[in-house]
Amino acid sequence: MTNNKTMGRKRAAALMVMLLASSMTGAAFAAVAPGAPGQAATGAYAGKTGIGTAYHAYDAQAGKAVPSRVWFSLAKGVVTETMYGLIHEVQLRELKLAIQGDGFLDVEDKDTDSTTSYLDVDAAGRPRSLAYKVVNKARNGKYEIEKQVFTDPAADTLVVRVTVRAKGGTVTPFLLVDPQMGGTGGGDKADVVDGALHAYEGDRHLVVKAAPGFKTASVGFVGASDGLTQLQKAGKLEGSYTTTGDKAGNVALAGALAPVTGEATFDIVVGFGDSAKAADAAATATLKRGHDAVLAAYDAGWEGYQAKLAPLPDLAKVAMDGGKLLYASALVLKAQEDKTHPGALIASLSAPWGDTQKADKPATGYKAVWPRDFYQCAMALLALGDSETPKAALAYLKTIQVGPKTPGNHGDGGWFLQKTHVDGTPEWVGVQLDQTAMPLMLAWRLWRNGVISDAEATALYTSMVKPAADFLVKGGTAGIGWNKATIHPPVTQQERWEEQAGNSPSTTAAVIAGLAAAAELAGQAGDEAAVKRYYAAADTYSAGLEAATVTTNGQLAPKGSKAGYYLRIAPTGQPNAHTPLAVRNGQQALTEDAYVDGGFLELVRYGVRAPSDPVIKSSLAVLDDETLPENLRVKYTFHFDGDATAYPGWRRYGNDGYGEDRATGANYAVSGSMTPTQRGRVWPLLTGERGHYELALAAAKAGGAKPAEVEAIRTTYVRAMERFANQGLMIPEQVWDGVGSDGGRGYKAGAGTDSATPLAWAHAEYVKLLRSLHDGGIWDLYAPVAVRYATKP
Repeated sequence: MTNNKTMGRKRAAALMVMLLASSMTGAAFAAVAPGAPGQAATGAYAGKTGIGTAYHAYDAQAGKAVPSRVWFSLAKGVVTETMYGLIHEVQLRELKLAIQGDGFLDVEDKDTDSTTSYLDVDAAGRPRSLAYKVVNKARNGKYEIEKQVFTDPAADTLVVRVTVRAKGGTVTPFLLVDPQMGGTGGGDKADVVDGALHAYEGDRHLVVKAAPGFKTASVGFVGASDGLTQLQKAGKLEGSYTTTGDKAGNVALAGALAPVTGEATFDIVVGFGDSAKAADAAATATLKRGHDAVLAAYDAGWEGYQAKLAPLPDLAKVAMDGGKLLYASALVLKAQEDKTHPGALIASLSAPWGDTQKADKPATGYKAVWPRDFYQCAMALLALGDSETPKAALAYLKTIQVGPKTPGNHGDGGWFLQKTHVDGTPEWVGVQLDQTAMPLMLAWRLWRNGVISDAEATALYTSMVKPAADFLVKGGTAGIGWNKATIHPPVTQQERWEEQAGNSPSTTAAVIAGLAAAAELAGQAGDEAAVKRYYAAADTYSAGLEAATVTTNGQLAPKGSKAGYYLRIAPTGQPNAHTPLAVRNGQQALTEDAYVDGGFLELVRYGVRAPSDPVIKSSLAVLDDETLPENLRVKYTFHFDGDATAYPGWRRYGNDGYGEDRATGANYAVSGSMTPTQRGRVWPLLTGERGHYELALAAAKAGGAKPAEVEAIRTTYVRAMERFANQGLMIPEQVWDGVGSDGGRGYKAGAGTDSATPLAWAHAEYVKLLRSLHDGGIWDLYAPVAVRYATKP
């Protein structure tokens, strides 16, 4: 029998265990941040002033995984969307600083004036690497923040060196991190582990470390217990919130850095991985290598890439800014390639108006593959002297060509998907015939330029070119998702703006050029029957072009005009029928003759029509008519500070609604639907297209373009595109035209709106315009097309 003394000791021990358990339970409860799931999350601001990623040569990654699959962007002086894994997989929405001082609490993207520049430039100030210097000066004059931002080529990490300068007195910086693991703002969890910040969802993790370390670290739910909310309410960071517990939601991380009197520098590293251990190891390895070594390796990669671009110095002489935008464009175009799927070129490393859109489910935005934008990028890279990337891009195209293995396909194949993830996952499934023609055009150009051999061209003809060309001849029935339409070329289900069906001048131009390219490749492969079939179809489409797309009784025709003008699109192929277009972007459905765009200039670019063609010239008069009613007007001119020149710009087409609301300045994501008062703004890439036309017109004269004509194009169209770029040398999708309200966003005429920035297509158009001017002829001109069609009376 146990004696009473022993029993007493056991009861005392049991009581101690109960008390300890009670204490631990209380501590654990106190450590869990309250307020789950937090505020509803939105995406990131789209007006990027910089994008970056490490460069990896194809030969260095052959047969093995790329060591760094991280992309970042900058906007308003802070790090915004940061992707890890595939190029569209956002894991981090924002990383920024709050600054606390005597009587104030600032947040840098709201309370500072920001400038963005490049860390690595040549003697002429031209960017050599996508490493950035961001300087944010406090409007209250109390501090200055300088940041260096880049990634580690040897690890899945983002590096941010922060230098804080106090301007009299002491300030305390707080790092604020807004994860968006797995591409969504909800469903995340977070904790503090060994002084580091950790967020995760599923198998996506990030770990944030600082050197020197955080004085206090905290996690919480946005709007309830996150670090900024704590600072705003209590003036301090609650160090006991070390986990968000079992509840997931919109979480945020915060870390207090050491108070600064004078100047102090902190190195922040965000590691990414498929586990907490992997993310932590990545961040630790980068910190161990050190800022200087990592930056040197990062810069060396991009400098090495630019060194391969032999035409770059000569093309810079054609630019009006000494080559700054050109050198940046070369980096931007290459950076928008996925690393798991070489050759997969996306449209933009942003999502238009992203900060007003819900982030409750993954969305690619413009971080996806459109064969149209893809073609523009590949051709621009080729113009820069990069043959490796366009070759990889051409090989990649089979990934997105519809066939028996396309997920969910029950229809005819050969055409290329409208929009896909970089791994080929279909996202949008409309049939756009120009996007089926452009891969054929690219294939022919790479063959003619010697990038692919005769044997490679023959193999490609059989596997990819022939099925696509056959579709452009006879059409077929789509059978993916919602799309069950039967396509009868050259009538397209969607034209290049992805909104209308019918006969489109720009689409038909690409289809004719694509078929001619296919015919030439068929001849090389010995398929003479296909040569005849493809050229016969192209001949038919060319012969019927004007009858299907030119109105001779349209309401926009200048007085006394007899030639007529190209419509944006003719839904029934009867351009004098005044057929209404489909309602799009909330706009009233006007008749077809009310719409004009610059798409007909593609007929000249590819060689389908001569630049002096009467209908082309009469259509230009309509396109350039600045007296048209405001909703139908397409052309606008801009004056920039300190420059007396009037620079031209064009909207996509009259009655375009893809942009901000004229009354409120809001975009469609704010109201949740398209509104009748929305307005599409000016697209800089269209200025480049017009510059190409003016060069084609000048070059067609006896003796070619005269020096004075080339200079006029440079000072007007080249310089306009340079002026449209922002301080980080990023060209926007759209710039503000000054019509209506901007909703207090502070837009300036000719400067970017909150549309997608940088737009790869715009950078590609700028590069190709410089190359065309340098060569004295259009880079995108297809000689077999021009000989067969544009030389005929």
